[in-house]
Amino acid sequence: MSEAHSEDLLAQVAALPPLPGVYRYFDADGGLLYVGKARNLKKRVSSYFTKTHGGTRIGHMVGRIVRMETTVVRSEAEALLLENNLIKTLQPKYNILFRDDKSYPYLKITGVAAKDGTGDDPSQRFPRLAYYRGSTDKKHRYFGPYPSGWAVKETILLLQKVFRLRTCEDTVFANRTRPCLLYQIKRCSAPCVGLISPEAYAQDVAHAEALLRGEAGAVMEALQHSMLAHAERLEFEQAADVRNQITALSRVLHQQSVETTSDKDVDILAVRVQGGRACVNLAMVRGGRHLGDRAYFPVHVDDAAALQEARAEAADAGQGADDDDVGLALPVEALVLQAFIAQHYLDVPVPPVLVTSEPVGRSLLDALSEQAGVRITAVHQPREQRRAWLDMAQNNAQLQLARLLAEEGSQQARTRALAQALDLSQDDLDILRIECFDISHTAGESTQASCVVFQNHKMQSGEYRRFNIDGITGGDDYAAMRQVLQRRYGKVAEAQREAGGAEPAPGSARLPDLVLIDGGRGQVGVAREVFAALGLDISRIVGVEKGEGRKVGLEELVFADGREKVYLGKDSAALMLVAQIRDEAHRFAITGMRAARARVRTGGSRLEDIAGVGPKKRARLLQRFGGVRGVAEASVADLCTVDGISPALAQDIYRALR
Repeated sequence: MSEAHSEDLLAQVAALPPLPGVYRYFDADGGLLYVGKARNLKKRVSSYFTKTHGGTRIGHMVGRIVRMETTVVRSEAEALLLENNLIKTLQPKYNILFRDDKSYPYLKITGVAAKDGTGDDPSQRFPRLAYYRGSTDKKHRYFGPYPSGWAVKETILLLQKVFRLRTCEDTVFANRTRPCLLYQIKRCSAPCVGLISPEAYAQDVAHAEALLRGEAGAVMEALQHSMLAHAERLEFEQAADVRNQITALSRVLHQQSVETTSDKDVDILAVRVQGGRACVNLAMVRGGRHLGDRAYFPVHVDDAAALQEARAEAADAGQGADDDDVGLALPVEALVLQAFIAQHYLDVPVPPVLVTSEPVGRSLLDALSEQAGVRITAVHQPREQRRAWLDMAQNNAQLQLARLLAEEGSQQARTRALAQALDLSQDDLDILRIECFDISHTAGESTQASCVVFQNHKMQSGEYRRFNIDGITGGDDYAAMRQVLQRRYGKVAEAQREAGGAEPAPGSARLPDLVLIDGGRGQVGVAREVFAALGLDISRIVGVEKGEGRKVGLEELVFADGREKVYLGKDSAALMLVAQIRDEAHRFAITGMRAARARVRTGGSRLEDIAGVGPKKRARLLQRFGGVRGVAEASVADLCTVDGISPALAQDIYRALR
C-alpha cells in the first residue's frame, strides 16, 4: 500500500513521535477523509501504511490519502476530546458522524437565586418560568436540557398548576393593572398586582426548583409543615391554599408514568444496527422524571466499522498498531455508542450516570469526567427501574430504525420508478441528481426563484439556493425563469467548454441528471432556449404541467426535446417523487419571497445598510421611536437625542430613510 503514496508522506509518517495525539487524512482535492486519535501516534498511523488492504473500504480510503496533519496533545483524554471536536466541526467522510442542528431546550427561571424576593427588577422579585433554547449564563437559573420543546412546556404547565408561578414577559408584568386569565384559572398567583407577597412567591419558586431537582419528597414534607403551621395560627385561608398545592402536587406525581426517588439525573442510551443503518435512542431523566427521548441516525457507519476492523487485524498481526488497538474489534453497536457519547456531550451537559445498552470504555468516561468536573459512570447491565428505562429505550430505537429503513426503502423505490419512467440510467441511483426550479412573487413584488436539490434518495437542503430576480417586468414568470437558469447553469456551460467535451474536473460545476421546471410548455420552452444558447443537453429538462382542473395527481410531464407528454398515474411512485420535489421547491420559494417582501415593507434592511449604524445603535433607535417607521418620521434633532447618534450620523439616517 505504501508504494502508492509519496515519499514526503511516508517520511512524515516515519518521523511521527510516540506520543498521544490526533491525526487527519486529506485527499488530492483537500477533502478531509478521516480524523483519528492515538495513544501512540507513530504506531497508530504506521498501521495504515504497512498493511495491504486490497479493495476493502479501508484500502479505498488509504489509497486516497495524499496529505496528513497531526496534533500532539498531553493525554489520551485530551486527544479524544480534540478528535470529536474536529469530527463535529469538519465532518470527515469516513468517521461515524452524528448530525443534529437542533440545540436542546431548557426551562429557565429568570433572575439569580434570591430567597427573600428583594431587588427592583421584576425578574428578581418575582421570577418567571420560560421556555429557552440557546447558550446559558449566570444571570438566570436553567434546568435541563430537555429532549423536546414539548417536555419543557409540559413541565412549565406542571409548575403553574402546583406553584402558580408567572410566565408573562417583564414588560407585560410591569404594566398590568388587574389579574389576567391565568389567575382566574388558578395558573398564576398574580404577583403583578400584589396578590402575593415577594416572600411567599420566593418560597414557591424555591419549592419549584426543588421539584425540578427531584426533591419531591422534601417539597411535599415542607408543604405539609407549612399547612399545619398556618392551621395552628388559625390562618385557615392560607392553610387551604397550601392544602390545594399539596393536592395538585400529589395528583401530578401520581400521573407520572415513570418516577424514582434514587436517580435524579440520568441519560439512557440504546443502540440498534440493521441494514447498514444505526439508531441511537437517547432518553432523559431529570429530577427523577422521565422526560421523553430523541432518536439519532449516524452516517458512515459501515466505513468506520471497516476501519476499526482493519486496525484490529493489524494489531493482532503485530504490524505496528497502537497499543490500545489490541482487542479493538468492538461490535458495531458499541462503536456507534462510543462515537455518539464522545460527540454528543461536547456541547450538552453530561449527567453523572449513563445507562447504556453497550459497554463504554473507561478512557471515554475519564475524558468526560475531566471535561465535566464530576465523576461520570456508565451502567451497562442495569436492574430494576434502570432496566425498565433501558428496555423502553431499546424498543424505541428498534421502532425508529424500522421507520427509517421503511422510509428510505420507499424513497429508493420512488427514485427507481422515476428513472424507469424517464429512461434514465439505473446503474447507480444513489448519485442521481435532480434540481427543481420555481418562481414566487406577490403581484410582481419581491420576485424570487428557488432551486432545490434531490440526491442520494433525499432532499439536500444544504445545497438549496435562492435567487433574487430583478431587471424584469413584475409578474413576468418567463423572464424570471430565464434569468435564474442562466445564472445557475452559466458556470456549468463554461466548465464544459473548458473541458473540451470531456468530463469536467472534480469540484467544477456539473449539470444534474434531471432539471425539473414547475410549469408547462411555456416554461419548458424558456428553459430549452436557455440550454440551447449555453450549449447544454436539452433532454434533461422536464416540466411538471398541471392536469385537468389543476387537480393533484393529474400532473403530466412535458419534455424539452420534443417527446410526447407523459402521464404517470395518480398512484405512481414516480409521480410521488416528482410532487415531493416540486412541492419543496414551491415551499422554499414562498418562504424566501415572504421574507424579502417583509424586509421591503418594514424598511429593516435600509436601516441595517446605513454606514455607522450597528446593532446597538439600531436597537436604541428602534426602541426610542417604536420601529423603523418611527425612525423614518423622526427629524434630525429627534435622532440626535438617541445615545450614540451624532449630528452627522443623524443627517445620514434622515437622508437614507427618505
